Amino acid sequence: MEDNQTTSFNISDDLYGYSSTTARELPEPDVHIITSDALRIPAHSSILASVSPVLENIIDRPRKHRSSERVIPILGVPYDAVVSFVRFLYSSRSSEEEMEKYGIHLLALSHVYLVPQLKQSCTKVLGERLTMENVVDVLQLAKMCDAPNLYLKCMKLVANHFKAVEKTEGWKFLQDHDPWLELDILHFMDEAESRKKRSRRLREEQSLYLQLSEAMECLEHICTEGCTNVGPYEMEPTEKKGPCSKFSTCQGLQLSIRHFATCTIRVNGGCLRCKRMWQLLRLHSSICEHHDSCRVPLCRQFKLKMQQENKKDDARWKLLVRKVVSAKAISSLSLPKRKRDDLHETSNDGIRSFRL
Repeated sequence: MEDNQTTSFNISDDLYGYSSTTARELPEPDVHIITSDALRIPAHSSILASVSPVLENIIDRPRKHRSSERVIPILGVPYDAVVSFVRFLYSSRSSEEEMEKYGIHLLALSHVYLVPQLKQSCTKVLGERLTMENVVDVLQLAKMCDAPNLYLKCMKLVANHFKAVEKTEGWKFLQDHDPWLELDILHFMDEAESRKKRSRRLREEQSLYLQLSEAMECLEHICTEGCTNVGPYEMEPTEKKGPCSKFSTCQGLQLSIRHFATCTIRVNGGCLRCKRMWQLLRLHSSICEHHDSCRVPLCRQFKLKMQQENKKDDARWKLLVRKVVSAKAISSLSLPKRKRDDLHETSNDGIRSFRL
């Protein structure tokens, strides 16, 4: 060991990742990298400068003395991690073992020295090997190294397994030394929970609109073709052997229609089932495009009443109509073309009463 506590070693195939023939063709190293362990790694300035603009700037700095040796300090990481970093600069690849051992250090070096290919590889590998124990450390590094994909992946893992992460030493260290990142994590979790609630509410609303759209189709089907026990007065019940494709909705709607036709208290507005049936008929009238040819009861009366009163529907009702129309359109797109064409065919003229 020399007086300045540095140790140098010869160029080897293991360092550069080259074949023996290629290694022999390289010129003599003209620069040395000094690590935190005071060890020296010989390298070629032209190769380092071609891969890293930061190293290029360091190499191009004027020296105080022309005869002085070119050295590049890479400190703060283990010696073997620096060797792995230099090997990547020469060969553009790192082994799985190196990524396993030094992935965090290599990510930091790739960010500091602007080596995007290495940074991308480190980000991918670290993202695949996240655990409850290391996620906080990787999260802090991802933030410092401007690695948004890795940062987001860490955030999601912390949010989904917060109780487990909260027990780790990394989280305790974070609370003591980086309260701003802790606040970012809690804010992310709050937003994630809000997004889940919004998504759940939207799914429930969409399900309701699809049910109403299906009810509109069943209502037209019952009034035009008849189904099971309810249909136009001049038609016999359907003789189809198989059940209706929307049997549950169709059966429930038939029961509501039978009740609506025979209820004695609906006149005074005291029957909840009749009110719902009344709203379904009004909703059908709002979206019906058949005009005078529609066979659904009260469809034309609703339209005439709206025209005579010249009264605009309230905003909530209009929104409901738009949502149901949209749900119906989306539902029809999933049907075969022949069936979509059949849905657009017009029905017979006149509004008929039900056969119950």
